[in-house]
Amino acid sequence: MSLIFSRQCEYAIQSVLYLALKHHGEMTSIRELAQRLDIPYHFLGKILQSLTRKGLLLSHKGPAGGFALGMPPQDITLFHIVEAIDGTDFTRMCVFGFSECNDTNPCSVHEQWSVLREGVYQMLISKNIAAMAKDTKQPAFRIASGMSNVSL
Repeated sequence: MSLIFSRQCEYAIQSVLYLALKHHGEMTSIRELAQRLDIPYHFLGKILQSLTRKGLLLSHKGPAGGFALGMPPQDITLFHIVEAIDGTDFTRMCVFGFSECNDTNPCSVHEQWSVLREGVYQMLISKNIAAMAKDTKQPAFRIASGMSNVSL
């Protein structure tokens, strides 16, 4: 599990990366995503619904249905996914959860956390899914991009 994001958010990022390797508009079943990424099927369904409501994914029902990216992968940043699933509280919250932690009334790690938090934020807004999907080395993603002759 990530230090910063929920398991749900991690699965959302993995799913969007996987879909980014598919041909534009190609629908991918939830079953394929769950199997290839080793994500519980019903949990993944809820995650994909959230991403669809936010416009990051398209969803079609029926035998030829499934999920596809709702916008070009180069226009989707990690921040979009994190915002859709976990929200953006991490961009302003105290690492210890203190409600009164700020520059005037800091916790014991306020200054260091502020620097780290800003670094994480900058990484999230600067990384787009197209570039990340292209650079990933995970085995499940090679199948999505056609780099394996394993049949789905």
